[in-house]
Amino acid sequence: MTGKRLAYVLKLDWHCPMTRLSSLLHIALLACSMLLVRSAQLEAQGQPDSTSRQWVIPPLLPPGAQLAVVAGDPTKPGQSTIEVSMPDGYRLPPHLHPSYEHVEVKQGTLLVGMGDQLDAEKTKPLNVGDTATAPAGMHHYSVAKGPTIVAVTFMGPYTITYLHGYEAPKQLHSFPFSY
Repeated sequence: MTGKRLAYVLKLDWHCPMTRLSSLLHIALLACSMLLVRSAQLEAQGQPDSTSRQWVIPPLLPPGAQLAVVAGDPTKPGQSTIEVSMPDGYRLPPHLHPSYEHVEVKQGTLLVGMGDQLDAEKTKPLNVGDTATAPAGMHHYSVAKGPTIVAVTFMGPYTITYLHGYEAPKQLHSFPFSY
């Protein structure tokens, strides 16, 4: 239909200024709408989903989690976003960060709690689409219910301090880790 309409517009009397202006506006509008559609397609392609990210095993988290950088550089100052993938039952022991930590659940359920001891009975569930922000210095912990992926936004460099040394991963000496 668009091809026929375009052909019809091109057959109009180009000597009439109003017809010429109207036709050029229609062509410009059609070209702009085609560019907008293409731009939206490219933008959607530029934001890979969780399955196409480059996942690594982070030495600063307990074994079992995987991490992918979404935006920024977590090892440098400035805002960054990472995704953390956790298997069912994964536990992140009580810890704190020197800056805020904003979490959005992308898949599964994240049970979150505050305090110095991990107590799954005192957690609150965050489901897909739910968000939470822990201010700097807040003692918190989490448990994954089902395979869970969360997006985590923070001011870098990413630093995590475990409240109990015996719960900290043994490989912490390799921070900052490479991607």
